[in-house]
Amino acid sequence: MPIVVRIDVELARRKMSVGEFAERVGLTPANVAVLKNGRAKAVRFSTLEAMCRVLGCQPGDLLEWVDDEPDDGAGRRRHAAPRDTAGS
Repeated sequence: MPIVVRIDVELARRKMSVGEFAERVGLTPANVAVLKNGRAKAVRFSTLEAMCRVLGCQPGDLLEWVDDEPDDGAGRRRHAAPRDTAGS
């Protein structure tokens, strides 16, 4: 997955439990676990704002994009050929 969620890192830095974080943000511990484990399909900006407010951080501290495209062995990214949509 190209988006890595780093909530666990920020919680560890602050020595904050998932339960305390969930309560302060207004989420259930189960929903925090979904976010932490990268299983969430989306995050509302209001939730991201609350998480940043509680942790005193920026969105980029919680979310990181990681390129998961393989390279060609020479350090260049291989891209899939465009799909031919003619006649669709």
